[in-house]
Amino acid sequence: MDSPAATGKFPGGWHRTFYTLWIGAFITGMGYSMTMPFISLFINELGHFSRFQLNFYSGLAFAMTFISQAIVSPLWGSLADRKGRKLMCMRASGVMACTIFVTGLSQTVWMIIGMRFLQGVFSGYINNATAMMAGETPHQHSGWVMAAMTTAGVAGNLVGPLLGGALSGFFGYRIPFFITGGLMFLVFLSTWLLTTEHFKAIQKTAMKPMRQIVAELDSQLIFVMFLTTMIVTASTMSIDPIISLYVRSLMHNHGNVAFVAGVVAATPGLGTLIAASKIGHTMDQIGPERVLRVGLTVAFVLFIPMTFTHSPWSLAFWRFLLGLANAALMPATQTVLTLDVPTEAFGRIFSYNQSFQAGGAVLGSLLGSAISGLSSYPMVFAVTGLTLLVNLGLVLTVRTPKKTY
Repeated sequence: MDSPAATGKFPGGWHRTFYTLWIGAFITGMGYSMTMPFISLFINELGHFSRFQLNFYSGLAFAMTFISQAIVSPLWGSLADRKGRKLMCMRASGVMACTIFVTGLSQTVWMIIGMRFLQGVFSGYINNATAMMAGETPHQHSGWVMAAMTTAGVAGNLVGPLLGGALSGFFGYRIPFFITGGLMFLVFLSTWLLTTEHFKAIQKTAMKPMRQIVAELDSQLIFVMFLTTMIVTASTMSIDPIISLYVRSLMHNHGNVAFVAGVVAATPGLGTLIAASKIGHTMDQIGPERVLRVGLTVAFVLFIPMTFTHSPWSLAFWRFLLGLANAALMPATQTVLTLDVPTEAFGRIFSYNQSFQAGGAVLGSLLGSAISGLSSYPMVFAVTGLTLLVNLGLVLTVRTPKKTY
């Protein structure tokens, strides 16, 4: 049975599947950002820790999910290519509902860290939802759909901290975990009952080995896209942990630092939401690689004024423009993979891509913390900009596909 991506036609029930997965990805992103910013405060309530211990345990709880995710994602990707992406979305949302809910019941810091590790082992809803929509969408519309799926997580990440902060302030730090767990269970039910995947199961013996698939593809292009995913994620994560501290230093610890830091942190997401749809349609017209090259160039240039800014509001302005550029990065990378990879290998390719994304999250957070500790906050922006310049150089070395998008 030919996939919708190959036939060029939208299958029956496509819109219901798309909206269900979009909402599921939105809730997943919202649940993450509703709980993670307050994990250190939650840990602080569970014992008497020194400043070093609190920072160490908070960092460990943050990193554990991404470490386990990077290790196991290829295994889930292989299963996805044999059993379908819908089953993987159900697996991720179902288990995450349990682990996040149980995290709210934690009585020790090690219980939180253990639950975060398990959450990473079974996570991957957004990644699999994106891969599923890639297989359900005709190629000529892939750019718009990949951009739209990206906005789901971005929108969730914008809403999550506001909702999590309000809930934590009124009801305590456990409540956001309970609510997120309940919402993820609803995501599990809706994905099970409301989505349709046109997928033909493949026997393990009939699957092409990953080495053979890579040999048949442009392996250099695929690997550069994996590296792009890692570098773009690292560029985001290197800055996120130090934004509030940088804003506090720019304001000389006067005024409502938390509010201003929240605005500065949210502006890239707002820019991405505004630009995503337009950039998605542009990708369908001129091709994702060209859009990716422009996006990396603009992102690099924007990090220059961010390195030298002395005002939190000018930093917010430049980060808003960076959000416009970011709308061209991850969606373009995923669209290149969608167009260059056969449908039967989507699960494995997207899971490897998720491993690189998780690796970028760990690398970026460690890099940002180390540079800001050894040098200064502006130096984090300078180094991050240079990594994007290196990424641009890598992208320029790979060929442009001779395809009509």
